[in-house]
Amino acid sequence: MLATKTDAVPVGAEWSHEVKWDGVRILAEATDGQVRLWSRNANDVTVAWPDVALAHEALVPGSTRPRDLLVDGEIIALNDRGLPDFRVLQDRMHVRRASTATRLAAGLPATYMVFDLLRVDGEDLTGLPLSERRARLATLDLAPWQVPEPYDDGQMLLEATRAQGLEGVVSKRLSSRYTFDARSPHWRKLAHRHRRSYVVGGWRPQEGTSDRLAALLVGWDFQRLVIFPDGSGFAESLSPIDASPFKRAFVAAAGPLGPTLVGSLLILASGRRRSWRPAL
Repeated sequence: MLATKTDAVPVGAEWSHEVKWDGVRILAEATDGQVRLWSRNANDVTVAWPDVALAHEALVPGSTRPRDLLVDGEIIALNDRGLPDFRVLQDRMHVRRASTATRLAAGLPATYMVFDLLRVDGEDLTGLPLSERRARLATLDLAPWQVPEPYDDGQMLLEATRAQGLEGVVSKRLSSRYTFDARSPHWRKLAHRHRRSYVVGGWRPQEGTSDRLAALLVGWDFQRLVIFPDGSGFAESLSPIDASPFKRAFVAAAGPLGPTLVGSLLILASGRRRSWRPAL
């Protein structure tokens, strides 16, 4: 079940609000002690996340954990600022060799944030309202998986996530039933966006091409900002300089556009996606 974009956090007692994590959406199924992880495209990605799958056993001696379980959540990893960051996960998410995944997990540990309970001990809960699924989820011992708290005040959470540098807010109607592979108006997401004007000094094509963007060079307040596309958008590297960035070899090699094109760069707080729009 996917959220629909919104421009404002919904208000009212019928809504619950959660932190929007900058991670990888995953369904986790635990049956008789074995955990399998599924991507949004229904691919088995268990091998890529040994620290998530192997660290959690569906049933251990003396434990009250359910024998059968299906939950929805998001795998996150922290960047050097201690914030969830999708880019940190990119080296891990497509790994299909167990030895490589184990090595990466040691250096880039991941955490599974569980926000919905879909099945427990053979009982399908998707037809129940979210409020009941949440109540059932809160009674389970899923450690080391984490179950983040929901909030009643969406506007408060929006301001708090903005101040803390988190990605945004997801709001969910408490009466909503869970539908697989559907984008629902009963789940709404709002990501923080920041806008600033830059001067484009040059660009560089991808290796072996002449029309596919590899990097932009833009100037802002006597600083150099090189923006590189990646699998989900642009990532940036910012460092101060003491001279115009447009006189450097990068621009000469790229083919300078000249410092006359001014545009607005739309940036998500997480740095996950970027879009370029010329200023009018």
